Amino acid sequence: MNFLDHLLWGILPYISIVLLIGGTIWRYKYDQFGWTTRSSQVYESKILRIASPLFHYGLVGVLGGHIIGLVIPWSWTDAVGISNEMYHLFAIIAGLPFGIAVIVGLAVMIFRRRTNATVFRATTTNDKIMYIFLMGAIVLGVASTVISAFKGHHGHNYRGDISPWFRSLFTFQPDVGLMSNVPMEFKAHIVVAFLLFALWPFTRLVHAFTAPFHYLFRPYIVYRSRGNEGRGARAPRRGWEPMATAAKLSDKSAEEQRRGLHLHRMKK
Repeated sequence: MNFLDHLLWGILPYISIVLLIGGTIWRYKYDQFGWTTRSSQVYESKILRIASPLFHYGLVGVLGGHIIGLVIPWSWTDAVGISNEMYHLFAIIAGLPFGIAVIVGLAVMIFRRRTNATVFRATTTNDKIMYIFLMGAIVLGVASTVISAFKGHHGHNYRGDISPWFRSLFTFQPDVGLMSNVPMEFKAHIVVAFLLFALWPFTRLVHAFTAPFHYLFRPYIVYRSRGNEGRGARAPRRGWEPMATAAKLSDKSAEEQRRGLHLHRMKK
């Protein structure tokens, strides 16, 4: 092992996570108005209506596959009767379609941004850099899976080295030596993914950390008709009239009548 190995597999992951967490906290504290997807749906929606679900639903499946493959130890799947061949077959059958959906969805969204002049003008340099790393991480991940699948029994079993190395990061004792025999396509995928995580808080991807849970608990918005009671004999003026419910207008009219009666009695 050399310094580059220690840098990539023992230092880079922690730098990436620190930037991810620290940058997200900083962004939330000082740039809440910028915490948005900067959606371009108002400029074009037909293509986006197809590409966005492909990308987002596919991404959910890809993330689920990564969690299962990296977090769950090999011994656990063996204990429940899932052989290594069965596991990899399931990963290809279930995971590859999700990966293809993500690539197609993202490619269509990039094509839309590049070919639609209005959408392209709303695309910042920050967005372009983000798309490069996002597409790079996804393409390299799918390519690693396909290359390993075509090799059959000779394909790389990432659960024997990448997964234990990934879990060792959580104990702050990264086993850098496990990454020495990992194929280059897997290494490239991991490095680009960590660089993407480091950039994440400073791009539009930060919206992934915002879930509208408060919608479940906010009160209902009640709409009532303006009604005609209590408006008096005055003809409505042209333009905007003050919004109020019929009950409030009736109460206001009754209060004005009481005040008028009181003033009349005082004059007597």
